[in-house]
Amino acid sequence: MIYVRSLLTNVFYFGSLMIGCIIQLPLALLPQKVTIFFWDKIMMRIALFWVHLFAGIKFEVRGKENILPQNAIYACKHESALETYTFTQFVPTITYILKKELVFVPLFGWTQYFYGMIPVNRKGGAKAMKHMLTAVKKCTDTGRPVVIFPEGTRCRPGTTKGYKSGVLFLAENLHLPVVPVAVNTGFFWAKNSFLRHKGTAIFEFLPAISAEGKTKEEFMSELENAIESKCAELNEETMAKYPHLAHICAVSGKK
Repeated sequence: MIYVRSLLTNVFYFGSLMIGCIIQLPLALLPQKVTIFFWDKIMMRIALFWVHLFAGIKFEVRGKENILPQNAIYACKHESALETYTFTQFVPTITYILKKELVFVPLFGWTQYFYGMIPVNRKGGAKAMKHMLTAVKKCTDTGRPVVIFPEGTRCRPGTTKGYKSGVLFLAENLHLPVVPVAVNTGFFWAKNSFLRHKGTAIFEFLPAISAEGKTKEEFMSELENAIESKCAELNEETMAKYPHLAHICAVSGKK
């Protein structure tokens, strides 16, 4: 049965996104706020409805008090495709930093560009960092907070690919707080997996941290420890509630 539910989820979820991308083309001629409203209030709600209906995936937001009313950078653990757009349902008008290659994908990539996502050349060195800084500042100056995935790629629950210092570069130069975000989404929508597992995907917003007066090592260690320790707690909670999914975590508790 899980194969049928997963198939329906994938067809309807990605089908909805494809339809949205096609509708997006003429919307690109209108002010960007129309595109933002279209995706945040209409298309993503439709797409996530299918995720809930067919896959049985629910969403729980914890630490709502840590979602800041002012501009901020949200540093999120990246375990699945669920983080990619779901954030817009929790933090209105938020946008993302993503690898540059994605904006060249026909329809899908163009939509990300029109939405106002920020492409970054991960091999571009200092020049790419300055470009990212300029683009992020432009967004935050208009009141749009930004999500960055500090590991730069999706990770299996219980693992990390190492935290990159781009988030610190932005925090220092823009003088913005950084809100760590922990997730358990990889259990239900695993990287490179066709299957979609029923359960509650948790997004937990943690207290903001500041880069002011801290060395690179101090800030990055604080950020990583905050996210990874909370993710470890969420992993334990998830495996206790859904023991049949414990194998998905790299640290399943089995000796």
